[in-house]
Amino acid sequence: MTFHVIIGRGGTASATALLLAESGDRVRMVSRSGGGPAHPLVETVALDAIEADALTEAAQGAATIFNAAMPAYHTWPETVPPLFGAILTAVRRTGANYVMLGNHYGYAPTDGTPITEDHPLTATGPKGAVRARMWREALESGVPVTEVRAGQFYGAGAVSVFTLMVQPKVLAGLPALLPGEPDLPHAYSAIGDTAAALVAVARDERAWGRAWHAPVTNITTRELASRLAELAGAPEPRLEAMSDRELTVLGLTDPFWNELWETTHMSHRPFTVDASRLEETFGVKATAPGEVLAGAVAGPVSAGS
Repeated sequence: MTFHVIIGRGGTASATALLLAESGDRVRMVSRSGGGPAHPLVETVALDAIEADALTEAAQGAATIFNAAMPAYHTWPETVPPLFGAILTAVRRTGANYVMLGNHYGYAPTDGTPITEDHPLTATGPKGAVRARMWREALESGVPVTEVRAGQFYGAGAVSVFTLMVQPKVLAGLPALLPGEPDLPHAYSAIGDTAAALVAVARDERAWGRAWHAPVTNITTRELASRLAELAGAPEPRLEAMSDRELTVLGLTDPFWNELWETTHMSHRPFTVDASRLEETFGVKATAPGEVLAGAVAGPVSAGS
């Protein structure tokens, strides 16, 4: 029985664990809380992955180490390097393959042309720069490594600007303010599609040494919200972009909001992604938005606590 370790306990980590377990593989999920989905082949362990020695011990015998860890958004420049460094150390010591869950932050701003995996990783903002550096360090380490870069998550189990700020307002028939332009196309990824991509690359030698885009749907937030409202029988969504002043005021009490200035090229300009390379190589493609949103309307499946 193949054994894997997944670091993290969020929606994508949990979905990945269940996909592996349902195929007959054994999974150990590592997180500070020790949470995870309930399945006979999924073991949950409470452990801070920054402890390289303890993580190495927990990962002994693993065929693959999946890094789906996500520190607090505003702390990435400080917390990601030591955490990812410890994970890479455990990968080296155990001889496991390494699969990273990434995003699109590391890419340079674009003119609206769909981004491919070959787009320069030259982001100048602190969060984008650190994500790009973590990928380069893993690639240069010599271990078998790949990264799946997802868009903004949506659907059941997702935590994102859309699911936190738009979805509940739409379902309640209330107006929604969001830190981005609602009528510009944006790359959205479903949790289940991203998990399927992580599992697919982990099982194929063609994946090593390069990054892949998770399946995406390039769609405006208003269009996505309208489909959600239609499925739920809710009124037509009323969406409006936050003003700079509103974002500034919010940043006075919560550091999360100040971090959004770095990604205005993704939220206030067209930002689309080409995921055809993954689909053509591994056959994993985006689920129709209606099907993804139907799961959100039905309610998320618990991933444990």
